[in-house]
Amino acid sequence: MHLKQKHPHLQVVLSIGGGSSAAVFPSVAANTLYRDNFARSARGLVDASGLDGIDIVWEYPCDPQQGHHFLALIAAVRLHMPESHYLLTAALPAGRAVLQYIDLRRTADYLDFINLMAYDFSGSWTHRSGHHAQLYALSKDESSGASAVQYLVSQGFPSQKILLGIPLYGRSFLHAAGPGQKFKGVGGDNGTFDYNQLPRRGTKEVLDKKHIAAQCVGADGGFVTYDNPDTVKMKASFCKSKSLGGLFYWSGPLDAKDSSRSLIATGFRALHSS
Repeated sequence: MHLKQKHPHLQVVLSIGGGSSAAVFPSVAANTLYRDNFARSARGLVDASGLDGIDIVWEYPCDPQQGHHFLALIAAVRLHMPESHYLLTAALPAGRAVLQYIDLRRTADYLDFINLMAYDFSGSWTHRSGHHAQLYALSKDESSGASAVQYLVSQGFPSQKILLGIPLYGRSFLHAAGPGQKFKGVGGDNGTFDYNQLPRRGTKEVLDKKHIAAQCVGADGGFVTYDNPDTVKMKASFCKSKSLGGLFYWSGPLDAKDSSRSLIATGFRALHSS
């Protein structure tokens, strides 16, 4: 609210859902009455707060039926929040394991943007270390930002409605020196370090130009994989070459305060450069 009051020209949406949303969204989306109540409540909250729309974060529709219900949910929301007056976006993962269940061509009829979560490709749950936000995969079996964009477009989702996600945190793999290695545990806060804490003290930041990822090795984090200003510039260039809608970041408070290290500032400059 304070941000909107200070910058009235800024479009601000309310994000609904998140990591625990899988326990709630399936039952809401499966019922016509619940969908309508959700849509009415969302509009009422947006109007009362003076905001511009909502962002639906259902993590994640996990089968064809839930994919169908996801489409029905956003259709209900759009009915109550028409495109001429409200923004409607949704956050979706980059993996085909989820995207395959959603009719992406029809989804585009209702959404202004997809926030493509092109991160968390590797972490404490994987058998080996890996870049967690790579633009290009190390192997054909891995997910990546570029492969997700290609899949979305191939399924009829307009490129200009895709926002490529940038994580403002890194993922740690202890006792590993790079991607594709066995590791023993993770450092930081449940395996993550805020971007403004990277690179770790006493380590050297290294750029993987082939896969578009940054990393540092050593100290208390082991192998830590993340985005830095160089990778964000490359991802912004990719966005422009593929006619994407732009970039989004998760989440803002974790960014560096120094403009030269800020990923948000770097992305803005890169997207608006000639």
